[in-house]
Amino acid sequence: MNGRVVAGLLGVAAFAVGASESTALALVGLATTLPLVLLWPQRTAAAVLVTVATVVSLTAFRHPAYAGLAATMIALFRLGETSDRAALACSLPYLALAVTGHAPVAAALAPSAALAGIAWQARSRARVSAAARDVIEESLMRSGAAGERARIARELHDVVAHHISMIAVQAETARLATPGLPPAGADRLRAIGDTARGALTEMRRLLGVLRADTGPPERAPQPGLRELNALVDAARAASGGATRLILRGTPIALEPVAELAAYRIVQEALTNARRHAPGAAVDVEFSYEGGALRVTVRDNGPGADDPIEGPVDGLGLVGMRERAGAVGGTVRAGAVRGGGFMVEAVLPGAAA
Repeated sequence: MNGRVVAGLLGVAAFAVGASESTALALVGLATTLPLVLLWPQRTAAAVLVTVATVVSLTAFRHPAYAGLAATMIALFRLGETSDRAALACSLPYLALAVTGHAPVAAALAPSAALAGIAWQARSRARVSAAARDVIEESLMRSGAAGERARIARELHDVVAHHISMIAVQAETARLATPGLPPAGADRLRAIGDTARGALTEMRRLLGVLRADTGPPERAPQPGLRELNALVDAARAASGGATRLILRGTPIALEPVAELAAYRIVQEALTNARRHAPGAAVDVEFSYEGGALRVTVRDNGPGADDPIEGPVDGLGLVGMRERAGAVGGTVRAGAVRGGGFMVEAVLPGAAA
């Protein structure tokens, strides 16, 4: 196809040499437009042939064929969308024409079209890159959230397993230690103990896969609010900054899983403060109000002027949200007006 097009253009040029000026101009104008139509899928070949024909038109006749100029701009724009180097190379003859004074306006339009195509190409690539980046970030967020849920499930397993074990022990103790217990009562206590032990076995079997990728389980009990002072002291020693624990209101009872969530949220918030605002002072405030616990961790490091708003982002903060959501609470986080960063969690108290 390319060979036939080139041969046809050469025939047109040969015929134009012996024709009158008006006829030759019309034939050259035809030569500047036909390649764009016949070689539409082949952008480089079309742009090169159109460029050659247009340069001949501008140098031989001192004025352009307007259809050819339009074809030139379209061809160079399309070439710029796919190959910036080829588009710039096809623009060089027009710059030379502008320097020598051959149709400077027309010579300026062609490079402009090529640059516009290159800019369009860059914009398209930026959109594709942004879309790919969003997909990757979303995938990472989902993966991080799944990992946090797995860790939360392992910790909740330890808490629940402890309570189920206590049920089995207490049922067995009541059956053996209660004098004069009727046989029916003893059977019921035995059934309670058997059910508790069976539930514990099933739970360990179902959650065993969560332990598979993390090695042997930890033997230490899960932390709660009793370990909060030690956590704050360790954070103060590690960061070298002032870290205060502030308590407000009358303490209320919390479920063990809620205590664990509060501890882990404070632990993650202190870690983030140490990482992103080293040496900053941090206040950890526990406020009991309205049957709920409000946990606030705020540092005085650098921050924006906008108040906290919008969704929680980041893998560590996703973990906080997952932990709070598991016990019916909420978390929000962000920069605070006047500087610093704050994490605020609201956790419900234990049911009456």
